Amino acid sequence: MLIFQRIAEQKILEAQKQGVFNNLKGEFEPLPCDENYNKIPCDLRVSYKILKNAGFLPPELEIKKEIQREEELLELIYDEEEKSKKVKRLNKLIMKLNIVSKKKVDMELPQKYYDKIETKFIKKT
Repeated sequence: MLIFQRIAEQKILEAQKQGVFNNLKGEFEPLPCDENYNKIPCDLRVSYKILKNAGFLPPELEIKKEIQREEELLELIYDEEEKSKKVKRLNKLIMKLNIVSKKKVDMELPQKYYDKIETKFIKKT
């Protein structure tokens, strides 16, 4: 492996001398920062970065993705009973997100689809 590192370093130095790296787009600009970087507590940043590089997401983002999938599925369901089950699951996920993200639990948010379902059931009776 040492031989490959030496060859790579030699090629990089040659390219620098030839000016290959001069006037590149973004030169002397800061590297783009992850948009969630400042939202993550300092003590968790390194571990989240490792997990992200390994293809895992923080719990909050995993739940948000699950909520998005459930919302997409909900739009495809026409059976009222099945839709009601999905809404309950969606509400549980939203409550879980509120708890995991350590925010105040907003009781209005979990009831996002409750009114729609309630009006449909009322119309039937």
